[in-house]
Amino acid sequence: MRLLIGDVVERDDHPVIKKTSLVRVPIRLGADVFDNGAISPAKRDQLIKALKAFRLLTEVHGAHYLRCCATSAMREATNSAEVLARVEKESGIRIELIDGRMEADLIMSTFWTQDLLKDRSYLYIDVGGGSTELTWIANGRRKHSSSFKVGTVRLLQHKVDESEWVAMSGFLSEIRSSGAKLTAIGTGGNINRIFKENRNGYGEPLSRADIRKQRDRIAAYSFEDRVKQLRLRPDRADVIIPAANIFLRVMEEAGIEEVFVPKVGLADGIVYDLYTKQYGKAKYAAQPV
Repeated sequence: MRLLIGDVVERDDHPVIKKTSLVRVPIRLGADVFDNGAISPAKRDQLIKALKAFRLLTEVHGAHYLRCCATSAMREATNSAEVLARVEKESGIRIELIDGRMEADLIMSTFWTQDLLKDRSYLYIDVGGGSTELTWIANGRRKHSSSFKVGTVRLLQHKVDESEWVAMSGFLSEIRSSGAKLTAIGTGGNINRIFKENRNGYGEPLSRADIRKQRDRIAAYSFEDRVKQLRLRPDRADVIIPAANIFLRVMEEAGIEEVFVPKVGLADGIVYDLYTKQYGKAKYAAQPV
């Protein structure tokens, strides 16, 4: 779970978010859902406590607008309606359950804020714990997007169905057959950490070889040594390897050699979308097909 609080500054061409606070809480609802289909009472209570704390932080920071979204794990939980109702009653926060398409749209809404050439073709790759969102962008517009039940926590628990890999391969094959020369845009905490481990400069892309090198280097350490020597958080130390594998597979099948890592993701997309809807800046909103 993440709480992102930001101040929005208007520029001539796009709004910019100045991050005031970013708080991470490793609850991992998917650990329950992908294993037995439901969110346990213990995870539900952790969620409620976290949201109560998040709400107090937004009040302290004086946040004017608030939006809370749930993704893959909550989408699939058999008891999601019960959990959502209980959470709202006890924390006062209404969780909006968004589908894979909306998740991809929110991530893509950050596209206009990036220093990228808008007349080129890109593939947004967002790897989460429960799903991977892929969005093909050409000339500043979304051409095709899809969400796949391929995520880091799912892979750790061996809960990724082979049909999801087949569907993803079909999606990427369609893009590759178009002949478009693609560059990837990678979002999510794991690719950000790989970028940091590779010591790239600002705006410098990661190559597939870079990702493979860092994956193999980190994998050579035990879980304990990843935490102690590499100083990875415990909730990052186990998922970073499957995340690297997903990025490598997607890039290879799409014929992509490099990925830009702008250090934005779903939370940033939610803030941008919330801002554009409040202030009518439709130009910056997620572009329709």
